[in-house]
Amino acid sequence: MASIKTLVQSQDLKSLPSEFAHFKDTQESIRTGPEVSVPVIDFSLLSSTDPDERAKVILDLGKACEEWGFFLVVNHGIPENLISALFNVCNEFFDMPEKEKLQFENKHPLYPVMVRSGTIDGNDSNQKVKLWRDYLRFFVHPEYHCPTKPKALSDIVLEYSRRTRDLAKKLLGGISQSLGLEEDYIEKAMELDSSTQIFAANYYPPCPQPELAIGIPPHTDPGLLTFLLQNGVEGLEIQNKGKWFQLTGIPGAIFVNTADHLEILSNGKYKSVWHRAVLNNKKTRMSLVVANGPSPDTIVTPAPPLLRETPAAYGSMKYMEYVQVQRSSRLNQKPTLDQLKLH
Repeated sequence: MASIKTLVQSQDLKSLPSEFAHFKDTQESIRTGPEVSVPVIDFSLLSSTDPDERAKVILDLGKACEEWGFFLVVNHGIPENLISALFNVCNEFFDMPEKEKLQFENKHPLYPVMVRSGTIDGNDSNQKVKLWRDYLRFFVHPEYHCPTKPKALSDIVLEYSRRTRDLAKKLLGGISQSLGLEEDYIEKAMELDSSTQIFAANYYPPCPQPELAIGIPPHTDPGLLTFLLQNGVEGLEIQNKGKWFQLTGIPGAIFVNTADHLEILSNGKYKSVWHRAVLNNKKTRMSLVVANGPSPDTIVTPAPPLLRETPAAYGSMKYMEYVQVQRSSRLNQKPTLDQLKLH
């Protein structure tokens, strides 16, 4: 299908085309949640030589994972000019002619490159209603698969993925300690030297009836930690204690959320959080996402040191197998994470 961007540019849309209507009328429509600020973690303090400062940020990190499953990272050390170059080059990609973008699609059994519109993970057959989103998604580690156009895309994403891998490793070191484990426990158990890392750029044009459509429906992420940057336009919502909240960002900060395999590894102490992307009728929203997971072949189980007094709450599954099961399941099916719960 044509991209949502093309659809919006080629027609003066006053109402939502029916194939995008997730809700029949405004009675059922999406209610944007109240704004909320999630905890802010100062990443630089994880390298502090002051043991009290470091202990406090580890405590704060654990609390953020347990109470929210979402936090903002400031002072992360990723240069502003790299982030702005990343947004610019991804914008260039979405500006390319349809035909040119689609030539980068590939159906690699393990590491597909997806250039899609209106779908979740390209799972068209499983989806009745289209999503108001164009996206590009590809693996950047342990193998690097990036479109060759725009010319600058590959180098910029490569540099960003390298820096975010480092950031994920250090944050997971702090999270490891917050669980009472050794600092390098998660790094070794999840084989992070060959971690799975996926980059995605999501493009949400203004929508004529944002309350009836959706960018991405409620879901949780596979992996350990997901990083998200947005272009200053809000639209990320999370569920906390059964209610939806819209997150407000801080310029230059990175949103981080705990994902399914951190929930498994922590034996349920840190929950993978349901989140969604909502729309607006005024501005294009763009989000850049990096999903950080264990190595493709790692069999993820609750960490044995956490099972001395409590039984395992989750079964085990190879990471890449989990990703593929999740990719092929219908949106309304029981989530893969629930299928692994033992009681």
